[in-house]
Amino acid sequence: MPFDPTERLRLSDTGLAVTRLGLGAASIGGLFAPVDDDAALATVEHAWRLGVRTFDVAPLYGYGTAELRLGRALAARPRDAYVLSTKVGRLIRPADQIPADADIDRQALGGKEDAFYPRTQPVRLVFDYSADGVRRSIEESLERLGIGRIDIALIHDPDEHWEQAIGEAWPALARMREEGMIRAVGAGMNQSAMLTRFAEEGDFDVFLVAGRYTLLDQTALLDLLPLCERRGIGLMVGGVMNSGVLANPGPDARFDYLPAPPDIIDRARRIASICERHAVPVRDAAIQFPLAHPAVVSLIAGVRRIDHLDEYPAAMRRDIPSALWDDLRSDGLIVADAPVPPATPIVRA
Repeated sequence: MPFDPTERLRLSDTGLAVTRLGLGAASIGGLFAPVDDDAALATVEHAWRLGVRTFDVAPLYGYGTAELRLGRALAARPRDAYVLSTKVGRLIRPADQIPADADIDRQALGGKEDAFYPRTQPVRLVFDYSADGVRRSIEESLERLGIGRIDIALIHDPDEHWEQAIGEAWPALARMREEGMIRAVGAGMNQSAMLTRFAEEGDFDVFLVAGRYTLLDQTALLDLLPLCERRGIGLMVGGVMNSGVLANPGPDARFDYLPAPPDIIDRARRIASICERHAVPVRDAAIQFPLAHPAVVSLIAGVRRIDHLDEYPAAMRRDIPSALWDDLRSDGLIVADAPVPPATPIVRA
């Protein structure tokens, strides 16, 4: 069995150990399509039954809805039995109380209202990576979650806010770690270059990189992953289907949450063709590939349906022939020195 989804890997000296398979709460917050409370809670409950003990959420996800739902689903669970991460950098504020000069997160809305998440109340997301803003964010997340502590706090998408993120958010989180308010400090982004800068300039325990270390896109292998391995920073990976284009590379596919460009669709189709040649579902290969790197401690699955969640542990346990990885490498679809999952030896009579 290549990977055990319930295996726990330690995060440096934090005392935390994350499961190989984690659940990301963006989808239960309504990413791209509404999800009702019962379906969201059922997904978390099913993840628990599968042995998932790592959960990642953010204020962004459904304007706080995901935190509320995740908190309800975990309320009766022993607190030391699971690892919980949330994010800082965006505050949820009533629309009529936001100053005219506030730094409103418009990109998360896809350029128009509610393109990514349904907004059921008149609120907006305001960027705030200040020390005070970060502390308020943690306090408000705790209130929404209804849980006594957050294990991992991640600086969320500071792409246009580097100076404040490294100058204020990072030191504020480091102080909270010293105070015992949180146990680990990290950052979560859809790019690897800035995460690499964080690793070079701060004392971080963990990063979450989405979409940049996948079967389709191995950008993070060039900078972030080697540095994480050297410095003992645990790396959680998300977005392994690259917003769905790997699973379904059709004309309506998404990549990085937006319509996929033709070259990306073509690359995804080439990957699918090789997987089909070896009778391996492309989803299985996509799920296993990032886990082979020694810096990667957990794969964060963002799913809205129980049947999709079931695919992850099954895929992680599947034996994939080494010839598939060889063909992907020879076709230039995975980087030459990218680690690949182990193959079970063939026993011949």
